[in-house]
Amino acid sequence: MTTTAMAGQANAAGETEAGWLAELRAYGAEMAAAMPLPISRAERPWKYYDATTLDIASHTPIVTEPVTLSAPAGVEVSTLENASGELLTLAKQHLGKSVPVNRSKFTALHYQHLCGAVVVLAGAGVEAGEPVRITRDYATADGSLATPHTLIVTGANARVSVIEDFRSGADDLLVLPVVELVPGPGSSIRYTVIHLWGENTRVFSEQRTITARDSSITSLAVAVGGAVVKSHIESSLEGRGSSSELLALTYGYADQHIDFYTLQDHIGPDTRSDLLFKAALTDEARSVYYGLTRVGLGARNADANQENRNLILSDGAKADSDPVLEILTNDVIRVSHGATAGPVDQDSLFYLQARGIPYEAAEQMLVQAFLGQVLDRIPDRRLRTEVAAMVGIDASDASDASDETELS
Repeated sequence: MTTTAMAGQANAAGETEAGWLAELRAYGAEMAAAMPLPISRAERPWKYYDATTLDIASHTPIVTEPVTLSAPAGVEVSTLENASGELLTLAKQHLGKSVPVNRSKFTALHYQHLCGAVVVLAGAGVEAGEPVRITRDYATADGSLATPHTLIVTGANARVSVIEDFRSGADDLLVLPVVELVPGPGSSIRYTVIHLWGENTRVFSEQRTITARDSSITSLAVAVGGAVVKSHIESSLEGRGSSSELLALTYGYADQHIDFYTLQDHIGPDTRSDLLFKAALTDEARSVYYGLTRVGLGARNADANQENRNLILSDGAKADSDPVLEILTNDVIRVSHGATAGPVDQDSLFYLQARGIPYEAAEQMLVQAFLGQVLDRIPDRRLRTEVAAMVGIDASDASDASDETELS
């Protein structure tokens, strides 16, 4: 099933603006007026980006946006405006709960001007054979403020994959996305977001998962476009036996600023989390990673790993990496972290050149091996090929390259 809808700020399923949605907007407006923009010197996740320089008032909130939706049998998907029945009930129940209005001025603005919300439901026992695709294309949106929202809910023991594709042209665009993931008991969500923004788009996104018992979330962020892409990704592992796998792949060029803040929050017992974020940077691009793995008092038998690796391909590129552990109990299986930033390994480069491979081709092989370790974790072959092409990798060779050459 594929549909193209004009999602906007119209009333949901006939409700008036005096209803729950109007209350959400009003609270967003109240908080947006009261809260300051994040201050770099006071808020650690904002250390490397000065948000106070943004002129938000000069951007006009959009009221409609084209959203293309495609879903396999058994999975319900709709824009909020067209939602009815169980989808509308879920929207009322969950919208604004995982990522609250007052999290920041950006989230407050998001809910105040909420536009383009999409609700996805995989009911109990549903095992979707194909992914849900959400495509949002801001081709002509000069001077606009976009506030897309994605809510994904699964019933018990369901399995669903959702791929969200963001695109824009060369116009000045400010985007404040929010993603809320609500996996039911024993269920699994795979969520992939692809950032293919234009060179004058700035993005400040929030994504949060709250797990149920024995549920799992796998999240992949692909950043290959945009002037600024700053993404906060959080897994709150509340359900016993739940797990989180956070992946990201960045290929930065020109003067892009790609900035991730992550939280692996172990709350319930017997929880597991793994994180692998990799960035290859050229020209004047900059990658920032600040990640916190927190193990709470009730998170017995937690197993957590956090890795951020950066490959510097030019003198002007730069990477900042700061993985942090906060462990409040000594009853853990493993809690580890690591970070590296550096150029292509010269010994490996010499090895390949000594076998007749030109410098440029040899360097590309090593970049392919480096990024291939993230690509290898994508089970969907078509998605893996699609992502590989975005970063100039031959997906058929990525696995072999990562096996042959190890880079930190």
